Amino acid sequence: MKVHAVFNRDGGTFRTMDMDEFSKAAKDMFEKYGHSFESEVVAGKDVVKALKKVAAEADDHVLMAGGGDGTISAAADIAWKAKIPLAVLPAGTMNLFARALKIPLELHSALESLASGKIEAVDISTANDESFVHQFSIGFQPQMIKFRNTLEYRSRWGKKMASVRAFLKAMAKPPRFAVQMTINGSATEKIVSAISISNNPYGQTMLPVQEDVNRGALGVYIAGNLTSRALLKLALTIVTGSWRRNADVEEILAKRVELHFPHLRKSAKATIDGELISLPRDVKIAIHPGELKVLVPQTEEQEQKRD
Repeated sequence: MKVHAVFNRDGGTFRTMDMDEFSKAAKDMFEKYGHSFESEVVAGKDVVKALKKVAAEADDHVLMAGGGDGTISAAADIAWKAKIPLAVLPAGTMNLFARALKIPLELHSALESLASGKIEAVDISTANDESFVHQFSIGFQPQMIKFRNTLEYRSRWGKKMASVRAFLKAMAKPPRFAVQMTINGSATEKIVSAISISNNPYGQTMLPVQEDVNRGALGVYIAGNLTSRALLKLALTIVTGSWRRNADVEEILAKRVELHFPHLRKSAKATIDGELISLPRDVKIAIHPGELKVLVPQTEEQEQKRD
């Protein structure tokens, strides 16, 4: 197997690492398992360009992306469209897709699990022309991220604290908006505070992480017209892992979702895998089962058979 990696030197963990030393360790690890490996370290502003260049290489290869969720989301889109396998190296704050793929979060452990891993087909979803591997969200999350982006932070811990401050500010005036939804062919109109649609439904953990990456179903999560108090209660149920028992949250499994916003403001935003985008008046969300190939760790049973 040939692996060509692009590491975002501005992404999370990589900011404080000796990237020459890490790149050598990655090469040694993959060669130990009989693979060829090359890598390049680029600035965040150059990541997408570098990923596209690697994806366009003619021979059979795996595109490895190292960075935070934004880097991984961009790499997944590029790998999917190029029809080549993706390897995810988690170097961000949340690393949500890496968690869903059961990749260790410690970087050297992640390298070994991938070097000894296997290619597997998983699902990827789209919102109009934008792909996502984790979540498309409207309402509270984009509002919170907009607030967070006005704050300064220089570390992963600083980002987490900025997120807490942004949450408290957003909680003071929860968003509310009208949406016309068609889910599984059934149409309805509601006033809501948030809608999140995930690439496969979330598991039972506190973090919003998919338990299964190839179930072939969207997880649709709708939070009703929330007061500040109800939003605080929702946050507490998320922290304690009991949010599915919260009456303000509706969960639906779907293959396709259509959204229309009759009173959309020009400044309205959505998030795709945590990145802010302009919110279109009409959004069609669909899941594409098994269309993304990824390098994932072997299961314990597979490891025992290999030994």
